[in-house]
Amino acid sequence: MQTEEQLDGVKNVVLIGMPGAGKSTLGIVLAKILGYDFMDADLVIQNQCDKTLQHIIDAMGPEGFIQVENQILSQIHTQTDTVIATGGSAVYSDEAMSHLHQIGTVVYLKISYDELKNRLSDLQERGVVLKGGISMSLRELYEERLPLYERYADVTVDVDDLSITAAARKVAGALK
Repeated sequence: MQTEEQLDGVKNVVLIGMPGAGKSTLGIVLAKILGYDFMDADLVIQNQCDKTLQHIIDAMGPEGFIQVENQILSQIHTQTDTVIATGGSAVYSDEAMSHLHQIGTVVYLKISYDELKNRLSDLQERGVVLKGGISMSLRELYEERLPLYERYADVTVDVDDLSITAAARKVAGALK
C-alpha cells in the first residue's frame, strides 16, 4: 500500500477488478473526468500479439496467456496522466503488478458476486483466463481472484449498483 504522500506524486491510475466490473468502460469516463489519456491493456495485448484474447488463451492455455500478459504489462511505459484498464487476470502476475504499482495508483473496482453474475453471460466470449480450466465456475473464479485484488489495491472503490459515470466520479473522488 502507498501512503497519501506517495499517492500525491503518482500521475497514472491503474484499474483492476473482475471481468464485468467496468474497468474499460469506466476507465474511459474516468480519463475524461481527470483529463487523462486512456489505455486498455487488453487491447495492447491483442495488438502486440495480433490475436484476440480468446485466441491467445486457446493457443497458449491460461498459463501461457498469463506469461504473455505479464511480459506486456511489465513493459507498459506511459509518460504520465493515463488511466490504465488491466485485464482481470493481471493480478496473477507479481512482476506486472509490481511494475504497475511503480507507475501508478492501483484502484480495485470492487463488485459483489451477485452483481457480477448479473453483468456477465459467457466467460469464454470475453477472453477470461480460467486457471482451473473451462469447467471453472464464476463463483470459483471470483473467490480465487478476490484476495489478489485486495492484496494489490492501493485504493478500493465499491461500484455495485452505480452507473458508469457515478462509479467514475466515485473513483475520482477516492484519488484525492
